Amino acid sequence: MSKAYFYKCEACGLRFPALSELENCPACKKTLCLKATRALETDDYSSPAKKLFPPCVAVLDNIRSAWNVGSILRTGEAAGISHFYLCGITPTPAHPGVTKTALGAEKVVSWSHEPDAVKTLISLKERGFYLWSLETEGSALWDPQMEPPDKALALIVGNELCGVDPGVLDLCDLVLRLPMRGAKCSLNVAVAFGVLALWLSARRKD
Repeated sequence: MSKAYFYKCEACGLRFPALSELENCPACKKTLCLKATRALETDDYSSPAKKLFPPCVAVLDNIRSAWNVGSILRTGEAAGISHFYLCGITPTPAHPGVTKTALGAEKVVSWSHEPDAVKTLISLKERGFYLWSLETEGSALWDPQMEPPDKALALIVGNELCGVDPGVLDLCDLVLRLPMRGAKCSLNVAVAFGVLALWLSARRKD
């Protein structure tokens, strides 16, 4: 198990953590004072992950940022997502930006690259999946008290600038929008995905 060290520089007042023992402040180079240490949990890949049931898959429709993809893989793995369909221009785990933010999740998740999200979703629908998309112009406002469908579910998120492909939206059983109080009309796509994925994980039975 690794350890975190929490330091304070009495000279300049900087307080910060590190993953190794340090002597000098990175800001002013004066001597540091160690204030605390704590053990850090490590990822456990020795036992099978608990997948959601009924199963939930994620469809990433032309996500342009490798960092967002990596973040979605990491969150989705934690939430029990069964498979990730990386569609169109969405970067795969072969991209170093994906691995940078996935932090190992890319090694254990099930994923495939699909050139056409519409074709992929038609196939999922034929297999009995219920299709939910997240979009700023969604017809239904997400409420954490709502009941998720008691059947296989595909959770779809789209391009950061252009949104979800209209051809994809036409196939969806439900298009959700997240409640927004500020001037911004949308969240970062990885954050928005995380809201729904972890909510689904909490509502599904083990």
